[in-house]
Order: sequence, then structure tokens, then C-alpha cells
Amino acid sequence: MSKNRKLLPYLYLFPAILFLILFVYIPIIQNIGFSFYDWNAFSPEKIFVGLENYLQLFRDPIFYEALKNNIWYAVISIIFQVFGALVIAAILEDKLVRRFSPVFRTVYFLPVIISMTVIALLFTFFYNPDVGLLNQLLRAIGLDHLAMAWLGDSKTAMFAVIAVSQWQSIGYIAMLYIVSIQKIPNELYEAAEIDGANKIKMFFHVTVPQTKEMSFVAVIITLTGAFTVFNEPYILTGGGPGNASEVLSTYLYKTAFSKDMMGYASTIATVILAITLVVSLIQMKLFKTGKEG
Repeated sequence: MSKNRKLLPYLYLFPAILFLILFVYIPIIQNIGFSFYDWNAFSPEKIFVGLENYLQLFRDPIFYEALKNNIWYAVISIIFQVFGALVIAAILEDKLVRRFSPVFRTVYFLPVIISMTVIALLFTFFYNPDVGLLNQLLRAIGLDHLAMAWLGDSKTAMFAVIAVSQWQSIGYIAMLYIVSIQKIPNELYEAAEIDGANKIKMFFHVTVPQTKEMSFVAVIITLTGAFTVFNEPYILTGGGPGNASEVLSTYLYKTAFSKDMMGYASTIATVILAITLVVSLIQMKLFKTGKEG
């Protein structure tokens, strides 16, 4: 009887482990294997080329342009989606704002549940150089010289796309932080207030340290999303103009389904996997999640 009880937890875990093996780990291993071959969707056989795909990738200027854009995505997302969301969550949980907090939570979270296709169409009109709301606003306040084709200019296209992601995603991270802040003992804020701490000092010395574990989760979600982002740049700009807003995922998609270079696309996918794994390991080391100090 006791032996059966010991096996029972593993029986509950078995379906989840089976799904992980079938739909995550086996495809990853297969993809890594495919990256050593030159092949396309209609080729009868795969030609083994060893590390040639990787050597070609690291000589590819488009790869570095896409990687640079992903890094921009990650840096800006950390500032706005993580730190910005924490600030918003702290404000919404403040005593003075808490009465109206449900309304603001709905306002911030609403973009999260809207389809990215709908959001992309919305921002296509928003960024329109002639009738877009952004340029109309700039002209209305006398800043005509700043009005431009935001998605059509190679200098601004990537940042315009990134801005859409921040608008859509910040509400989700803010909700995570709200849950974390609600678990902070109120005595800590009362003690800080007695010691003469103002709102800003309480934020940095109480809220930030007490939400460390949630910050780890938020950074993982944000950085993983930044290095695997696809919908926003593909729908808004298609990676253009030129390769100005190309990211690794859109470059992978074009390589696989436009150029039909499946082996090379598998190489890009493997590099994306390696980058996200390294980033996750660095975060775990820096945050020391689950450990004291």
C-alpha cells in the first residue's frame, strides 16, 4: 500500500512529462539535428553540411541586424514592462488610489486580451504619416518637424514596433506585481513610515526587495518574449523597411517559408534557443531566486 502511494505522484505527473517530451524536447532535438543539413521542404533527401550553416549565419549581416533589434527589444522592455509595471502596480496599491484601482486595472489590462492583429491594425492607423493620430497630435502642438512615416523610416520603425509591445504587455506584468505587492505585510510600510520614509523611499526599500521573486518571473517572461517576438514586427512592418525592423523570429520565418532554406532556418531557431537559455541562466544567477540574500 505504501509503495503504491509513493508511485501515485509520478502517475499524476506522467501525462505532463509525456506531453513535454513529445511536444517540446523531441522537436528541439530534431531541430538541432536538422540544422546540420542543407534541405528544403520538397527535397527528397537532406545533405549533411556539418557546421556550415552556423558559419554562414555568423557571417550573415542580416542576422546581426536582427539580433541588435532583439537586444533593443529586450532593453526597452525591461525598462517599461518590468520597472514601469512595478511603478504602476505600486501606485495602484497605494492607499490614496486603491479606491479607483479596479477601474485602472481594467484599463491597463484591456490591451492584453485584444488580438495582436487588431492592435496592429489600430497602430497602423495611429502611425499613418498623413492621417495618423500621432502626427496629427504633433502638428496640433506645433511640432510639425517631428511628424514622419514612423513605420516607413528605418530610424524609427523598430522603436515604433517596440512601443506597440509595451502598450499591450505592460498591463499583464503590472497585474503580476499587484498580486505580489498585496502579499507584502502592511507592518513593513508602517515601520518605514514611522522611520520617516516617504513614498519613494518606501518603494525602493520595501516594495522592490519584497517583490524580488516576482521580478525574476517578470524578467524571464519579458526577455523570453523579447527574443522570440514575431507578431508585432511581422504584422506592422514585415521586418522593413529593408531589414530595419527585422528580428530573429521574422528572419527565421522568411528563411523557412519564403526562401525554403529549412536547414538554415533550423540553425536560426537553434541560436534563438541558445540565447534564451543563456539569458535565463544569467537571470537565475543574478536573482538567486528561492535563496536568501
